[in-house]
Amino acid sequence: MQPSEKHPTLSKILDDLTETIFGNLPRSKSIQVNVCASCNGKATAFKDKLSLKEFSISGLCQDCQDSVFDK
Repeated sequence: MQPSEKHPTLSKILDDLTETIFGNLPRSKSIQVNVCASCNGKATAFKDKLSLKEFSISGLCQDCQDSVFDK
């Protein structure tokens, strides 16, 4: 999958943040290889198209999305 398109400066900032905060791959690389930017687990199963789109934006797998966005 390809990361959502962002201004190159913003993309670099997000990549640097995910590496620093989570200690994993940069957000853009995580998305390209289907690995969660947060937990470093596989990011291949999503409950709907919106969740898959969110992965292309944030790099978060379904479980991490659920823990961040669900009530």
